[in-house]
Amino acid sequence: MGPDYRVLVRRARKLAQQYFLVYQEPIPTGQLVQRVASVMQEYTQSGGVRPFGVSLLIAGWDEDRPYLFQSDPSGAYFAWKATAMGKNYVNGKTFLEKR
Repeated sequence: MGPDYRVLVRRARKLAQQYFLVYQEPIPTGQLVQRVASVMQEYTQSGGVRPFGVSLLIAGWDEDRPYLFQSDPSGAYFAWKATAMGKNYVNGKTFLEKR
């Protein structure tokens, strides 16, 4: 599943570049996440292709505040103040909840 993230990062960069060419400003983080998650969701319903096997943490800064989003392979995405993913995500989330 290693190359899956590369495909999604390349797609996100292309989306950001296209947005910048049209509007002459960086794409809002939420809009970028929505578009990347839409690509991930399309792969769950298209025939002949397999769904992406990665979840993404996407961080960004819009105007005056930071944003953090988590997107899973189904194309669902969630906004967080802080979160953890991966092998020991339970320990990470427990640590964050205590703080």
